[in-house]
Amino acid sequence: MNFHKTFIICLIALSFLFSCKEKLTEKEMLQKSVQSQLDSIQGDVAVAFYNLSDTTDTMMINSDEEFHAASTMKVPVMIELFKQQHEGKLILSDSILLKNVFKSIVDSSLYSMDIGDDSDDVIYGKIGTVVTLNDLLHPMITVSSNLATNVLIELVGAKNVTATMRDLGADKIEVLRGVEDQKAYDLGLSNSTTAKDLMIIMKAIATDQAGTPEDCKKMIQILKDQQFNEIIPRYLPKDVSVAHKTGSITGVHHDAGIVYLPDGRSYVLVLLSKNLEDFDIGTEQLAGVSKSVYEYVMKSK
Repeated sequence: MNFHKTFIICLIALSFLFSCKEKLTEKEMLQKSVQSQLDSIQGDVAVAFYNLSDTTDTMMINSDEEFHAASTMKVPVMIELFKQQHEGKLILSDSILLKNVFKSIVDSSLYSMDIGDDSDDVIYGKIGTVVTLNDLLHPMITVSSNLATNVLIELVGAKNVTATMRDLGADKIEVLRGVEDQKAYDLGLSNSTTAKDLMIIMKAIATDQAGTPEDCKKMIQILKDQQFNEIIPRYLPKDVSVAHKTGSITGVHHDAGIVYLPDGRSYVLVLLSKNLEDFDIGTEQLAGVSKSVYEYVMKSK
């Protein structure tokens, strides 16, 4: 009888060990698959993955490497807007005169945005009229409006945005200025980030740490209205929703988001790239990485 009990206990222990090994192998297979995909991309890429449903499940590849933030910096600006509203410094339903004149951070010289370089042409027809801050916040994220961004970042202050990101635990991201400040760009004064920091920021929104629960819910809804879906959502099923923000300039294409699965689970994924030799091919390859991560999570039920 004692022999049989011992035998059964050994079988259970072996079964447990094998199941643990199998789970580890799945993760190793993901790491190998993603690394292989990244190696095929002609450019520099970083990945940060955080499973919100299993906080021990993460994957970091080049996650501390610095990248030009491009339009991903608009998410920190959004967080700062909600923060300052909570502090009573502004109200998002308040109105503001929409202008197209901004000061360079280099010497305070004036410059204006070019409609031809902006992804939001609708807003330019409203210059000189009164709009609400909400009217600017939504297109800043969903269609990546540069004009809206510059108005809002001037209002809340770039230094305040960066300080708030530090409070959230993002210790490398730098929000120095608005968009199209050519003098600053020529001097290398650009907004920068890492995949790890964007992961921390998106995680903070997903877990109600980036503001009140109500504000984070509003931020998630705005991010879900994203109109540029070429990377993270590209190869995912239609019943998967993604709250995310993209960013792109020459040779650079980013996507940082929260992926919500139909079964209630969710995860954060950040994909950053620079020095892309072929923008379109690189974009498609990044979308393939997103698909690989999704398939891994689905197998990990």
